[in-house]
Parts: sequence; structure tokens; C-alpha cells
Amino acid sequence: MPESKITELRGEIDKLNLELLQTLSKRASVAKEIGSLQTSAGVSTYDPMREQEMLNALVATNPGPFDAGTIKSLFKAIFQASMETGKKADKPKFLTSRATKNEDTVVMVGDVAIGGKHSPVLVAGPCAIESKEQVMMTAEFVASRGVKLFRGGAYKPRTDPYSFQGLGEKGLQIGREACDKYGMKFVAEIMDARDIDLFIEYVDVLQIGARNSQNFTMLRTVGQKTTKPVLLKRGLSSKIEEWVMSAEYLLSEGNPNVILCERGIRTYEPYTRNTLDVSAVALAKLETHLPVMVDVTHSGGRRDLLVPLTKAGLAIGADGIMIEVHPNPAVALSDQKQQVDFEEFDNYLKDTGYHSKLSEKRFEVYGF
Repeated sequence: MPESKITELRGEIDKLNLELLQTLSKRASVAKEIGSLQTSAGVSTYDPMREQEMLNALVATNPGPFDAGTIKSLFKAIFQASMETGKKADKPKFLTSRATKNEDTVVMVGDVAIGGKHSPVLVAGPCAIESKEQVMMTAEFVASRGVKLFRGGAYKPRTDPYSFQGLGEKGLQIGREACDKYGMKFVAEIMDARDIDLFIEYVDVLQIGARNSQNFTMLRTVGQKTTKPVLLKRGLSSKIEEWVMSAEYLLSEGNPNVILCERGIRTYEPYTRNTLDVSAVALAKLETHLPVMVDVTHSGGRRDLLVPLTKAGLAIGADGIMIEVHPNPAVALSDQKQQVDFEEFDNYLKDTGYHSKLSEKRFEVYGF
């Protein structure tokens, strides 16, 4: 009966499939060993001449029924799969990677938990520390709105060398005094590795800004000298891999308390100061175990975008948001157009739902 013959032949096919699978697995193991030896010797794992030799030999001894083109296509796929397997095996186990640590890292800033299943935090304060009066006024206000992390720049990286560059150590002292008075933790940007001792003395979270995100001397120094939390912003045009590798410098030098911060990247788009890359937030959380925050002020550079960018960041899983607040942005010494005043900040809290405690999935505000 044809049915019985078909069943018999199918059984033979199944047997051949298993034999092919075993042979392919054995071949992959041998190829993997060759690749490891080549990597150890500093030789490229891809040898086009060797691949062509194998293809020529296979075509020359091909008994059919497949034509030469089919044979080449099949074996090129096998060669490629073997090479990719070898690459995965030789890939370093980075400290930032979920392959090394699958569970989320939770960074503690005092009693404030950032990351994991904790509710998203809010970092608020002026772009620059301009005076004691300005900082005290802002700190008192944002603290009264439940903010636990206060940002303020004492050293300012400015494109124009003649613009306000910050108050330096005096600014750090003012920020420290304000945070101590109103029960907040102080976040400030370090511009020079030589200032590390000052920042260890005055600051609770050291921010490494976009322009220093690949300053490897800075990264090594901060990683070596302190285990205080570090807020690492993405570079102006950094690829995600470059951003994560900057974090790797910090972890490899001994500081595990790293928070990634997406602050927008420079693109051809003139409508916004930068372009917020929300996909980078999702990818950083998938590929690494580190907390990820979003700076909505610098990413858009526009007050009217703060609410939608915050919602986008939180919806995609950001562990916190950074925003700039100033008593009177019109007279601010930096970033006048993107800082919000106190009334605008209250409206922002209401419109984004930061007035209520958000769960891990943000059901309360976004409905999904």
C-alpha cells in the first residue's frame, strides 16, 4: 500500500534528519574549537580563502540531486551559523550584561531605591547653582512636592567659553547645605577627574555628563575612588554599545552603583534640542541590569514637550526622570528656555501622575 511505503520513507527521513543534526552539532563543536584557537592567536576567525576551498571541494564531489548553487547556499548557511556560534562563545561576559547578572540592580541613594520593581524616582532642581537664595528657594519648593533627589550644576560644561561656567566648590557647598536642610540627596555633575575628592565630600550622586561619557580617565578615576552612585548620561552621538561600555569602565574599576541616563542624541532634527531615543531605554534595560533614567529637559529642550516625553519614558520602563526647575527661568544663567518655574512644575506633576505612587507597570496613569 502506498500509505505504508510513505510511512516507511518518512521514518527513514526522520532517521536521516537526526544523523544530519548530530553531524552538524559535531561540526559546530570542531569549528568552535578552531575559532577559539584563532582568537587566542590573534587571528581572524573568518578566512574567505578557506571557505572558498571548502565550497569548491563540495561542488566537485557533489553526487546530486542538488545543483552547485544549492550546495553552495546550504553550506554557506552552515558556515555562517558556525561562525556566529563561535562569536557568541568568545564574547566577553561584561559586568553590565544580563548574561553576567540577570536580576535588576537596585541603586540605593540613602533610603531612595532606584531600579528593579521600585516606583520611578524624580530628580529635580536648577540647571546651574547660581546663588544661595536661588538654590534654597528651589530646594524648599521641590522638597515640599515630595522630591528626594535634588540636581544642581556647580561646574557647567558650556559651548561658549564666555558664558556662565558655574560657582565651582562654592556651588557644591550651597547644594550640600540645601539638601541637608530639606532632606534631599544631592546630584551634581563632575567635569574634571581632579575634582573627585570634592565631589566625594559634598555630593551623593556623581553625574558624568554627555560630554564626558567617553572620558575614560574620568570613568576610571570615579570607578576607583568611590562607590557612591554614578548617573552616567549617554554621549551626544554615542551608540548604545558605547554608552554601555562607558558604564563597564565604572563597574570594572569597582563601582557597581551605576545609573544610566538617556538624555537625547544629536540628529538632523532642528525642532528639538536633541532627539529622545526611547528605544535606547528599552534596549538598555533588556541588555543590562542597570537602572535607566530619562532626562526630559535636555532631550527635548522645550517646556511643552516635558509631559509627553516623561510619559513616553515611564511607559517604556524608565526607572526615573530628571527635570530642571528654576524660580524664574527667564533670568536663569543657563538653559532659560527649557527650565520650568514652580507653577509649571506643579502642573507637570499633575499631568504626568507623579503626584501619585506609580507601580512597576504604570497602570495608574497609562492604562496598559
